[in-house]
Amino acid sequence: MSSLQMHAIAGFLRLTRKRRAAPDAAASAEPPRPPGKLAKRHVVSTRTVGGFTCHTVAPHDRKAERAVVYLHGGAYISHISPQHWQLISQLTDAGLRVEVPHYGLASRYTYRDAYPFVTTVYDQLLDEVNPGQVTIMGDSAGGGLALGVAQSLAAAGVPQPGRLVLIAPWLDLTLSNPGIPDTEARDPWLTSSSLLEAGRGWAGGDDPAQPRLSPINGPLAPLPPIDVYIGTRDLFFPDVRRLQELAAEAKADVNVTVCEGAVHVYPLVPAPEGRAAARAIVRSLAS
Repeated sequence: MSSLQMHAIAGFLRLTRKRRAAPDAAASAEPPRPPGKLAKRHVVSTRTVGGFTCHTVAPHDRKAERAVVYLHGGAYISHISPQHWQLISQLTDAGLRVEVPHYGLASRYTYRDAYPFVTTVYDQLLDEVNPGQVTIMGDSAGGGLALGVAQSLAAAGVPQPGRLVLIAPWLDLTLSNPGIPDTEARDPWLTSSSLLEAGRGWAGGDDPAQPRLSPINGPLAPLPPIDVYIGTRDLFFPDVRRLQELAAEAKADVNVTVCEGAVHVYPLVPAPEGRAAARAIVRSLAS
């Protein structure tokens, strides 16, 4: 049974967020800088990689032996949010270095721009950190991108990270899973119509079912262990269940944590379930 806070958040989202998504008004501008309090708490540096911005957030008091590449969600049309920075700060508090690549947003940019950018950030990180100590992590659209990037690394023979962590990942841009309509009726936030529109922009005219856009259609066997977090009131829940089935067929190591009654990207949500999940994620990556 979900908490009162989760119920309240679901009600608020249904009233304020379940509407047709539109690209971020500032999508063509520079991505937002890390919050001032995060910059005071951690060592934050900024660099440009292939024309895109990447922030590094590292602990003040120690050299980080483990690292995370964090790919934020937002349907590929919205910039990073305060909730993302909060989780990034928690990871850094635990001694992890976090790379935050700000991939370009649709429809000005597409996945064709994001893949080489994120791959270069990952390659640069491997100059300093053993790949087994690196986690590629993402939520929602960023979770789909994280899985797709890992699959592309495997295809290119690039060393895999030690782990993938996917929070409510958008695994299939086509949203063709027959279980989605029933789940969408319970989801207070996401709508398939707005997601399909955003996905078309991100695909840039290419087939949205191809694995780099819909990584549920890509290989799972060559990948490292994958941890997935999903709520049952999340439009992406049926595709995560399908991912479990495919993983079992491929004998891939995919561990799914399902939170009953939780909304989309619940580990980022200020409810008891979200805080517990965030702590579990941080603890697993820091240990």
